Amino acid sequence: MTTAAPTNTEPPKEQLRSTLRSHHLTMLAMGGVIGSGLFVGSGAGIGVAGPGIVLSYVAAGALTLLVMRMMAEMAAAYPSSGSFSVHAERAFGAWAGFTIGWMYWLTLVVVLALESTAAAVIVHSWLPAVPQWLLVLLFMAVFTAINLTEVANFGEFEFWFALIKVAAIVGFLLIGVLAIIGVLPGGDSGALDGDLLPHGWAGVAAGLTIAVPAFGGLEIVTIAAAESDDPARATGRAVRSAVWRIAIFYIGSMVVIVSLLPWSDEFLDVGPFAAVLDHIGVPAAAKIIELIVLIALLSALNANTYAAARMVFSLARRGQAPTLLARLSRTGVPWPAVLASAAFGFVGVVLNLLWPRTIFLHLLNAIGAVLLLVWILVACSQLRLRPRLPAASPVRMWGHPYLSWAALTAMVALLGLMAVRPDTRVQLISSAVLAAIVLTVGLIRGRRRIAATEK
Repeated sequence: MTTAAPTNTEPPKEQLRSTLRSHHLTMLAMGGVIGSGLFVGSGAGIGVAGPGIVLSYVAAGALTLLVMRMMAEMAAAYPSSGSFSVHAERAFGAWAGFTIGWMYWLTLVVVLALESTAAAVIVHSWLPAVPQWLLVLLFMAVFTAINLTEVANFGEFEFWFALIKVAAIVGFLLIGVLAIIGVLPGGDSGALDGDLLPHGWAGVAAGLTIAVPAFGGLEIVTIAAAESDDPARATGRAVRSAVWRIAIFYIGSMVVIVSLLPWSDEFLDVGPFAAVLDHIGVPAAAKIIELIVLIALLSALNANTYAAARMVFSLARRGQAPTLLARLSRTGVPWPAVLASAAFGFVGVVLNLLWPRTIFLHLLNAIGAVLLLVWILVACSQLRLRPRLPAASPVRMWGHPYLSWAALTAMVALLGLMAVRPDTRVQLISSAVLAAIVLTVGLIRGRRRIAATEK
């Protein structure tokens, strides 16, 4: 495939406002990945790997650390609201930026529907008199409104959301450690008696397919960097601090869970955090975790609305989306991009409510492997762009090019693992079909633009 010359990235007119601070970016990075996937979904990982899920999360955390370092290196050199889409375009041409940008945007707007619906289900269980559809409408309207105000307001909301989630994880770890050492009840369950790898290394590998997607969301910090007061330094600082802390939170949580409960406990599938707290004897454990999951969902709804709007705004600025979406308000907010992203989120909500097991399920499968495809293109872009990056950049990839190639090899191997596992094969095939469709559209558009230019 020939490499097309990249189009202009982020034209200088009408810039986004640089009002996000470093503490906003740090908490955005940390909060972006601490979601319902950790509080509820990690039970599935424990089911397939047993105590070996700890090793799965160690490997996933190491891979995430390398990918985020590569992403931060490019974001520090070329801060842009399009982030990895812009970097892919610089590295390989407009087709690459178009493909990964639109795939990521489609992923976010589908996830918006999932998150708003899940949040509505929780609140509806507390307030059954309030219709679920009305709660979805309320959540979508509130966070659309937040994203239409100054970006600093978004940053403050996300800062406090993330702080609550981090406090919840820290509290869980402290309670868990106290139980393990015998200060609190529940530490004598014999959870670690017997085989620590009940499904062998194959189980650990299978756990990777669940652990890696759980780290999705960190990439939002490189999108937000374009609206920070010091993009280069703030990006590196946020990624450095967030990745290590998140790895500790995830790995530490898994250690606590498998130390206190047998990996085959039937309640782990429902919610491992609630099961552990209930085992220790914490009153109303299920309700506490339910509240934290609600906060996590609303935080993700806020962050993903922001990221979707900035990505499609960047695509519009580069001529790869309707030019209307490149407009800014007087406060520097891409309001048409926010409204367009929220609108497609509403469409997804309708599909989820009407056809959850047909149309919406196909959409979920189609975005199942997009994160891994994004990460693979990040690694390819970093390897291609490294010789062009400023030598004085404040963020540099460790052990380049060896660790970059190691991360890329590991991700390709993970794709292979998804292909052989029946439960992930459908997601991989659906995501590949989506990628092929978007890529085809991007190539056709590129050829038409070249033909129009030659005329």
